[in-house]
Amino acid sequence: MKDPAEGRLSFSEMFDLPVTVDLRTACRAFGIGSTTAYRLIREGEFPCSIRRVGRRYRIPTNELMRALGIEDRPLYSVDLKLDTDGPSADF
Repeated sequence: MKDPAEGRLSFSEMFDLPVTVDLRTACRAFGIGSTTAYRLIREGEFPCSIRRVGRRYRIPTNELMRALGIEDRPLYSVDLKLDTDGPSADF
């Protein structure tokens, strides 16, 4: 059986998501499998709100991030490299 957290989203991937995501992407973010997600939806216990569009589910990215405890977007979604040589005089 595949570990649900195996394909988890990285920090930088989270901040590159579109306005809404599909259920598979939300599952990756939460580290759960699709069977668990559908059960949680059916029971009204999914960790954030869901929009049903036709036969598909869409999850607003801002609500997904809030459910994961990410309230604000960082200034940079990738780590900045520190200058280990100290201040530079190059302008």
